[in-house]
Amino acid sequence: MSEQEQKQKTTEVAEVTEVSHDPVRKITKYVLAITALIFIWYIIADRHAPWSDQARVQTYVIPIVPQVSGRVTEVLVKQDQIVTAGEVLFRIDPSDYELAVEDAEAALELAGQEIGAGMASVVTAQAQLVVAETNVEHVNAQSARVFEMERKNVLSHSDGDKARAAIKASKAQVISAAANLDKAKQALGVEGNDNPRIRSAMAKLKKTQLDLSRTVVLSPSLGGITNLQIDTGFYAKAGAAAMTFIEGNTAWIQVNLRENNLANLAIGNPVEIALDVDPGTIYHGKISSIGFAVDTSSTSAVGGLANVESKTGWLRDAQRFPVMITFDDDSTKGKRRLGGQADVQIYTGDNWFVNSLGWLWIRVLSILSYVY
Repeated sequence: MSEQEQKQKTTEVAEVTEVSHDPVRKITKYVLAITALIFIWYIIADRHAPWSDQARVQTYVIPIVPQVSGRVTEVLVKQDQIVTAGEVLFRIDPSDYELAVEDAEAALELAGQEIGAGMASVVTAQAQLVVAETNVEHVNAQSARVFEMERKNVLSHSDGDKARAAIKASKAQVISAAANLDKAKQALGVEGNDNPRIRSAMAKLKKTQLDLSRTVVLSPSLGGITNLQIDTGFYAKAGAAAMTFIEGNTAWIQVNLRENNLANLAIGNPVEIALDVDPGTIYHGKISSIGFAVDTSSTSAVGGLANVESKTGWLRDAQRFPVMITFDDDSTKGKRRLGGQADVQIYTGDNWFVNSLGWLWIRVLSILSYVY
């Protein structure tokens, strides 16, 4: 081998050795390998173990609306205060409603007195009917003797006519007395609490008592008060919200997933949740509902024209659908802030490789939430 060939071979070996020991090249290979692995996992996980950071904590938002109007005499809560079920939020001046209750109670007593008077009228009419019926028997007995004496010509036909007229008059009195009794019974109505006047008076009393109780506004359940709009002296109007109540017992996660994430989802799929409010902690839940419709209408009001959006680009925007996730337990109580952000990792099957990477990924994100 010539000296020149020997030098060339030595140079090639040196280059190969240099390349094999080049740290940048090694790191580049590792980065490319890891990137390829993540890309493959991302494609598979999109359908079998979808992950999303488009998730927020949701709960019920309840406007606290007084059912009666009046001047607010006392406000017992502050902005962003936590309250328990049945706790007094504020009071409305009860004076007018207390007077209404007294008036309704008096009306009920008056109705009872009227019914008492009506009962007396019934008793009187009944007695008059008995008198009329007794009179008929007496007139019949007297007339029978007159008719007997008329047949024997002891009395004249004129006396007989008078007796017959007396019988008709007594029977007419019975009919009139019976009509008066029926009229008195109808005026009295049904006896006892089923009487229409009593029922009407009792209904008015219950309504006024209910209005009086509504002057004290209570918390519907455990939760928080926000958007406090009133203070002492404010005139509260029935039907107008005075503050907002955030329900604290029930909370869920709404995650907006792309359409290609939905293919293998099912109600009950297990979910791991990382709340931004509690970095480093993983909570568990499950899918409770999967949205099947979103509003994509581009039409305007009647009389207008459709508004067609013009989008350009190689790829169109992915459509997202809401998926609801409920917590498995109450360990998140006190950390469920309406609108709070979260990351969710959903598991749709038993693929250990995909699930393991998802398990690792959600924990990495949970730790990273310390810095954002």
